[in-house]
Amino acid sequence: MAKLGILGTGRMGVRLAKMWAEVGQEVILGSRNIDRATKIVQGLGIPNLTAGNYEDAANADVILPAMFLRDGMLDILEPLRHYFDDKIYVDISNPFNDTYTDFILPWDTSGAEQIQHRFPKTRVVGAFKNVWWEVFDAPSFGDTVSDVFVVSDDVEAKSQFFQLVEKTPFRYIDAGKLANARTVERMTLLSGELGQRYGYFPRMNYKLLGETWIPGQRDKLAPLIAGNTAG
Repeated sequence: MAKLGILGTGRMGVRLAKMWAEVGQEVILGSRNIDRATKIVQGLGIPNLTAGNYEDAANADVILPAMFLRDGMLDILEPLRHYFDDKIYVDISNPFNDTYTDFILPWDTSGAEQIQHRFPKTRVVGAFKNVWWEVFDAPSFGDTVSDVFVVSDDVEAKSQFFQLVEKTPFRYIDAGKLANARTVERMTLLSGELGQRYGYFPRMNYKLLGETWIPGQRDKLAPLIAGNTAG
């Protein structure tokens, strides 16, 4: 089983470490302050979750930095780049500004693409970008399981990621190429605005809904529409 290294001990990093450790995954929770990581790990009390520093976490088989781009994440990770080569890098970042009202990146890129550009030898898989921290504490809304949209240009890395999350309590949606992170990230920005307006934030998510459509299936309104020559 691959060992997962999470760099960061904020709301998302700790919850992701807890989620994976609870389903039997070996996880290293890394912090700049190893005493902080140790205290959190001891408090969680999950046998296969261990504490370390950033270097310990970066040395794992799969890495997941839980940091903000706006806080200089790319520069923080720069000294560790030699650990990233040929590894799966799970990117959960959204390029929010510090008021969560806009992005710090232009429309023609995404956090995931910026990471891939900065660390070209790593295998970036974008995931959990649409999941607000509180949802990890209760991933289902009644009988409805939360979705996680997954993007990557590396088909094998994406497949390995799906294996890594098999036992976790979400439904994972293959959302296509890495550039689709632009849409996922912006949908998350919109969902956050809507959630605050309607009193859901951060207990919220957005979901893909649908039923199987058979090609050629009858359009019930086709005769009516075909008979309307007025356009």
